[in-house]
Amino acid sequence: MLDKKTIDIVKSTVPVLEKHGEAITTRFYQLMFGNHPELLHIFNHANQKQNRQQKALAGAIYAAAMYIDNLEAILPVVKQIAHKHRSLGIKPEHYPIVGEHLLLAIQDVLEEAATPEIIEALGKAYGVIASAFISVEAEMYEKASGQEGGWDGFRSFVVDRKVKESDVITSFYLKPEDAQKIAGFLPGQYISIKLEIEEEEYTHIRQYSLSDAPGKGYYRISVKREADQSKPDGIVSNYLHEMVEEGSVLKVSAPAGDFVLDTDRNTPVVLLSGGVGLTPMISMLKTVVEIQPERTVIFIHASQNSHVHALREEVDALSSLENVNSYVFYDSPTAEDRSNNRFNVEGYITKDWLERNVPVKNADFYFCGPVPFMKAINRSLKDLGVSDEQIHFEFFGPKDSLEELEQKELVTV
Repeated sequence: MLDKKTIDIVKSTVPVLEKHGEAITTRFYQLMFGNHPELLHIFNHANQKQNRQQKALAGAIYAAAMYIDNLEAILPVVKQIAHKHRSLGIKPEHYPIVGEHLLLAIQDVLEEAATPEIIEALGKAYGVIASAFISVEAEMYEKASGQEGGWDGFRSFVVDRKVKESDVITSFYLKPEDAQKIAGFLPGQYISIKLEIEEEEYTHIRQYSLSDAPGKGYYRISVKREADQSKPDGIVSNYLHEMVEEGSVLKVSAPAGDFVLDTDRNTPVVLLSGGVGLTPMISMLKTVVEIQPERTVIFIHASQNSHVHALREEVDALSSLENVNSYVFYDSPTAEDRSNNRFNVEGYITKDWLERNVPVKNADFYFCGPVPFMKAINRSLKDLGVSDEQIHFEFFGPKDSLEELEQKELVTV
């Protein structure tokens, strides 16, 4: 526990951390990777190069300082981060390295304002927060490896099937190379794929949502190919699309993530997705149909047009069920889309449409997609009076901002 003096000093730094947070985290990564380049085998290079990681970490540091006297308030965020850390292989020995370079970065950026007293207090606070992460992650590691079919670290999986779902999305069906059982998962969770790509100096690790229901004997991921393969985001997706074939072996971590469907509730569930954000929604939809056949589920998907709309047939097959309704929004439909009635609404999902077509007051909402889509859906639901308890969302990568993320930042490596 921290003494009152330390807590007071840490809280006094909140305005400074808010103002200089991104400068501090940018310097932090420069220092840490300069001294420990081996950590680049773990950290997401795309997030680093696009400054998303720096922004997310700055928000996390700010929140930790603000709530240093009430860490229970940020425990949900700690658990979100811990899921990512477990999936990536972050271990206790990494925390002292992070702490050392974070304090060095604060000193570099704040200069004389970073007095020895402040650095000592921040060091103590970091130690408490790091201990909380290590404890939570230890439980997650134990659960991941101790469950039936579970494992620690990365396990070899064979690509059993590779299926093109649209012009930009391809599914990969993964089965364990050792032909043994695999860990179950909750609808909405993800796995990490670790790739060693020729001509790339460091390993790349990416998380992909599982796009099928649990209990199938395989994991399925559905990956969007990024248009510009020269950009950091495109290196992995293009490698998967171009170089990975049926029979290829991939290194996979056990499923993780806290964005999951609550199957203990029987309220209507509304699943909203944009683009490749439909992958966890498909898993949730199939799970509701399989284990909660009486529960009303509304599946709403937004895409440009049928060329980039993946997994349409799977949703259509379930839409004939009495408890399932689905709607398709195209903002740039083709002439063929129009002539064949391949969509329900031209344009974007709006607050007015949601108010007219979904049970706003008593439903649970789950949504995933590009950040602009997420912001629009979140704002519409809030304007309609939907409570925070009814709203559940997922980001691919570090959390950005839905109304500045409602001040909840998620940092991932």
